[in-house]
Amino acid sequence: MNKDKTLLIMAAGLGSRYGGLKQIEPMGPSGEFIIDYSIYDAKKAGFTKVVFIILKENYEIFKETIGKRVEPHIRVEYAFQDNRFIPEEYLSKLNKRQKPLGTGYAILCAKEKVNEPFAVINADDFYGRDAYYKASKILDTLSKNPPYEYAMIGYLVKNTMTENGSVKRGVCEVENGKLKNITESSIEKQNKKIIATSLNEGTSFEIEEDTIVSMNLTLFTPSFFRHLEKKLNSFLEKNKKDLTICEFFMPDALFSAIKEGYATVEVVTTTSTWYGVTYKEDAEMVKENLKRLTEEGEYHKNLWN
Repeated sequence: MNKDKTLLIMAAGLGSRYGGLKQIEPMGPSGEFIIDYSIYDAKKAGFTKVVFIILKENYEIFKETIGKRVEPHIRVEYAFQDNRFIPEEYLSKLNKRQKPLGTGYAILCAKEKVNEPFAVINADDFYGRDAYYKASKILDTLSKNPPYEYAMIGYLVKNTMTENGSVKRGVCEVENGKLKNITESSIEKQNKKIIATSLNEGTSFEIEEDTIVSMNLTLFTPSFFRHLEKKLNSFLEKNKKDLTICEFFMPDALFSAIKEGYATVEVVTTTSTWYGVTYKEDAEMVKENLKRLTEEGEYHKNLWN
């Protein structure tokens, strides 16, 4: 009997590069979005529920364009990314923000909807089926007692690049199969080299093409929500003068859990190739690869039928 496990999809920013949710470009042969393939692969791998983290104002259009397609096939719930976890003294500055507070806060907003082991993904990234099978297997084994056990599906950086500009990735330092450090970075090919620039420090460094990076495909038990709440409060106080621009990154909260002995994070590498539309110019490449995978029999031409 399969254990319950949730796919938590961060979708509050979905479509921002396209000017709104309605303008998301279909990628599959029958008009599927990338998010359809993520849910399809996760269901095949044994996931039993999907939780979409979205903005409340996008609920109706999101449910109409995406939710109704997948609801016949897997249990679906919605979590709204709003300010309910923000103490009142910080709200006035946060209300001036032009974008959500960050991935750490997005995950916290799903706290009431997730009571089982869960995997976190970005809505607009194609992760590959191998990654979901590995994630599903790991979720069945995570300890629910402290120190907690979390995990991350790591990608070879060469499999996560675009030819059209820089991408944001977490550069990982792994020791004995465990995550030791993670540096949120902007990564770009320059003169046949791969250069990473730390988003926090601004320093640049060269990395090899088989360097392991995080694509936010991270695996947790619900104990992570408690850690996020604790870290959010200290983050808000530390950044109270910069609340209109700072970001509460999930990888930073995860790394603090490691440093404090709250949890360990196993790193499991996949050979899957990432596909995504970081830039509009990426769209044709994604469509071509999904068409190829469909012709090879990996997916049905009409995914949900």
